[in-house]
Amino acid sequence: MITEIAPAPERVADEPVRPGGRHRAWDEVPRWQIYVPLTVYLLFTLIPFYWILLFALRPAGSTSLVPWPVTSEHFEKVWTERSFGTYFANSVYVGLATLVLTTVVALAGGYALARFDFRLKRGFMLALLCSQFVPGALLLVPLFQIFARLSMINSLGSVVIAETVFQLPLSMILISGFIRNVPHSLEEAAWVDGCNRFTAFRIVVLPLLRPGLIAVGSFAFVHAWNHFLFALMFLSDQSKQTIPVGLNTLMSSDSVDLGALAAGGIIAAVPVVIVFAFIQKWLITGFSAGAVKG
Repeated sequence: MITEIAPAPERVADEPVRPGGRHRAWDEVPRWQIYVPLTVYLLFTLIPFYWILLFALRPAGSTSLVPWPVTSEHFEKVWTERSFGTYFANSVYVGLATLVLTTVVALAGGYALARFDFRLKRGFMLALLCSQFVPGALLLVPLFQIFARLSMINSLGSVVIAETVFQLPLSMILISGFIRNVPHSLEEAAWVDGCNRFTAFRIVVLPLLRPGLIAVGSFAFVHAWNHFLFALMFLSDQSKQTIPVGLNTLMSSDSVDLGALAAGGIIAAVPVVIVFAFIQKWLITGFSAGAVKG
């Protein structure tokens, strides 16, 4: 006797194939449940920026919610009358000098941590990590005394050194992780070809560290650009002050010039946005390389 086998039910064409044949409810979340929270978060993020642009671009005394007619009087005021051109140049100097000094010193220290074994290495790494829990305010008194003995008070060099000291521990740890991801066999092959350690590092290792160096250098620059405390404490001459201190001068106990303050905030933020827009690719690559254990 021949038994007739019933055909299997046809699968709906639009039904997606699930691994293991299991149907999960969260795989069919409506699009609006995704886009609505993202839109709310986007508005929550962008509205403060629009408010700053509104105060910076509309005329003084205007209450319009649209910056029309557009005016540049606030930017001209802070750039010339409030000496923001000088503050901007000082911030560029401090940021670039901190970037170069932090990167060079952290590169040397990171290479030593990654390639050499020495006594108390674990303790030194632990000390570097613990130093990140120390707030910058605790460094003000000892650094001020050191700079006073060296006659460096009211000098941009004192701010550069203070920012470098504050940035070095984390930068050294990050760069040592990047160097560990470079195979040691590449350096050994260069040694066999007649290169010394420094030449092998410069030719073989250093080009591979470009994303990591850009990531570390960019954070050192941004921190030095935005840091307020060291510049406030070590610089007394107005011609030596940086943009964060200059923004503080726009606020007084009696009144606040919102238009000038908004224009100064935009001047302070635009260079950082431009820098991150250009180095975004290298920044993501650098942190991806540092996250992978070599």
